[in-house]
Amino acid sequence: MFLLAASNVSMNDNVIPGAPPVIPSKVIPLQPGSRTDPSGKAISNVILLSLPDKEYDLLRPHLEPMDLPQHRILHEPGEKIDFTYFINEGMASLVAISRDGRSVEVGVVGKEGMVGMPLTAGLLRGTFRAIMQMAGAGVRVRSEIFLDVLLNATSLRSELGRFGLMHGMQVAQLVACNRLHEIVQRLARWLLMCQDRFDSQSLPLTHEFLAQMLGTGRPSVSLAAGVLEDAGLIENLRGTVKILNRKSLEEAACECYGVIRHFNGGLGLK
Repeated sequence: MFLLAASNVSMNDNVIPGAPPVIPSKVIPLQPGSRTDPSGKAISNVILLSLPDKEYDLLRPHLEPMDLPQHRILHEPGEKIDFTYFINEGMASLVAISRDGRSVEVGVVGKEGMVGMPLTAGLLRGTFRAIMQMAGAGVRVRSEIFLDVLLNATSLRSELGRFGLMHGMQVAQLVACNRLHEIVQRLARWLLMCQDRFDSQSLPLTHEFLAQMLGTGRPSVSLAAGVLEDAGLIENLRGTVKILNRKSLEEAACECYGVIRHFNGGLGLK
């Protein structure tokens, strides 16, 4: 564990006589009204933006900026969680995987939250696979550093607690949706959830990957996508689904989308 405590000792105190002074590494100052990572890139993660300056300053030196390509695995079920991830853009899925290799999505995380939530409850291993569903970028923090910061950051604990509660409700709703609703409704709901976080009409998604997330076969997804396309709601392109009529797509989705969208509103999403 790393201890995060203030010190009154200068960096050049108690040095060996004649040795060169210790020069601190360059840190880009935080500008008023803005948030950047140590490389100077803008932060758009809702949780990081909500923190008071004092708590963000605790985290900022440890934020590692990184690209998050599609299908990148952030952590696997049963394995130690080495990093927490704060996504600035893009979207990750939490996927339950059976012993025979079948999978179904049980939650999504975008700029509204954090990947690695089991750590906040003292659990060092994940239950689900966390995988980037749509490419983006963000920052990560080593788990041991994150846990030390959490001890001294009451607002961060509060924000993560709220996200955890809302996300738990989302997971429960998705489980009910996967059990109770037809594939066309579920696909419409899922595309809307993606667009809420990706903020684009064109979603870089293949039918094969959609099938994995929805826990069904590729032929079923292709048939459902064809129904939505014939109705003029989406356009199926190679490796991409384009939303043409969002309002009508919302009408085609099951009521679960409205419930989940209500949760999203509480997390800073539209």
